[in-house]
Amino acid sequence: MNRVSVIIPTLNEAQTIGDLIRYLVNNSALPEQLEIIVVDGGSTDNTIPIVNNVSSSIVEWSPKTINCAELNITLLHSEKGRAKQMNLGAKNASGNILYFLHADSFPPQNFDGFIINEIESGNQAGCFRMQFDSNHWWLRLASWLTQFSWRACRGGDQSQFILRKLFDDIGGFDERYIIYEDNILINELFKRKQFVVINKKIQTSSRLYKKHGVWKLQYHFWTIYVKKWFGASADDLFTYYKKHLG
Repeated sequence: MNRVSVIIPTLNEAQTIGDLIRYLVNNSALPEQLEIIVVDGGSTDNTIPIVNNVSSSIVEWSPKTINCAELNITLLHSEKGRAKQMNLGAKNASGNILYFLHADSFPPQNFDGFIINEIESGNQAGCFRMQFDSNHWWLRLASWLTQFSWRACRGGDQSQFILRKLFDDIGGFDERYIIYEDNILINELFKRKQFVVINKKIQTSSRLYKKHGVWKLQYHFWTIYVKKWFGASADDLFTYYKKHLG
């Protein structure tokens, strides 16, 4: 039986993590079979107590009939770094399908059902198309473009599902990359021609664009993309990111 393990790396995500866990349970096709793994990288806000509290009280607020004993919500502690956090989550996952999800992104209703359908159709990895929670014309255009299977339109905020066997064959996320780790894995999947875009929308936060400004952030993201294209190392990319956006 196919089982989806949702792996969420967190670092000071108190604002969204509780709502996300509740959302995942209430909008999954098979919540009793859903595994949610939160991997915290050293939060100093209320992320950890929120995860613990929502895990223990989930049956009280869920509109679905859920057996508490069947729910599987795990909190792991890791070194800081999303690649390290997601690899640790994958190592501890029981599902044969891994689903990596940012803490500020909400996938479509019945997301696990859509993922399982793709796996059963022979597609071993992919993502959902994306929609930012913003009406800015550029972010609306960028969201619209994610429906196409173009490498340049991919990113971790679209989430990532992958068959565990394929993930292990690739070697997981490259932990040398403090940023751009999602794209490194996506590059490997495109090389293997193992990537599909599910034409359902995941809604993700535009908070970084609000913080830095749409054009400033987009410029630096493009610069990082081009630098990697021309062979920049993991350290080079991180140094650039810290200087301009850190």
